[in-house]
Amino acid sequence: MVARDYGQYDGITRGLELVGERWALLIVRDLLVGPRRYGELAAGLPRIPSNILATRLKELQEAGVIRRLPRSRVIVYELTEYGRELEPVVLALGAWGFKAMADPREEQIVTPDAMTISLRTAFRPLVAADLPPTVYAARVGLAELLIRVDAAGLDVQRDPGPDSGTESGVADLAFVAGPDIHRIISGALAPDRAIASGAVEVLHGPADLLERFARTFHLAA
Repeated sequence: MVARDYGQYDGITRGLELVGERWALLIVRDLLVGPRRYGELAAGLPRIPSNILATRLKELQEAGVIRRLPRSRVIVYELTEYGRELEPVVLALGAWGFKAMADPREEQIVTPDAMTISLRTAFRPLVAADLPPTVYAARVGLAELLIRVDAAGLDVQRDPGPDSGTESGVADLAFVAGPDIHRIISGALAPDRAIASGAVEVLHGPADLLERFARTFHLAA
């Protein structure tokens, strides 16, 4: 499958021919979080036309990047081993793009899968290894996540539900934030100022754990 032919012969050119079409890497980004049904992919990419999503999925299958599998009487899409090799590429691109992020436009949203990959990108395992294990319940825009940090390990669950959040006492810190969370991750907004200004609302747990969060997840802008 060659969706676009640049007329050059090298690895970068070939890579762009496989995943360089619009929306392709965002589909890969969401599948790095886990297998998704067609409707879940469409919901996570609300501006993608249905015909483009179908085309990209077909192209990525033909390229050996994803596969289509039956699971519990539904069809899901998941990355192949070859497709999962794109993870460091996606994380590196996210770190690079983070440096150019300005304030969000009014129509821009934060999806659960996008926020999960942002956290993976910003995670500092060497810092986390020296901190106590911590569980964060975070609501950022449309994303509701349970974030477990244990030594150098990170586990992020989407939409954890009532049995995984503050009601059961699992989360050490539960908070709500808007797009300004990227300023906390970049270091442009100190955690105490984020709380004082209302950029972050602490729902449960010691407020000073937000400083631990900022140390654990950091990308210099």
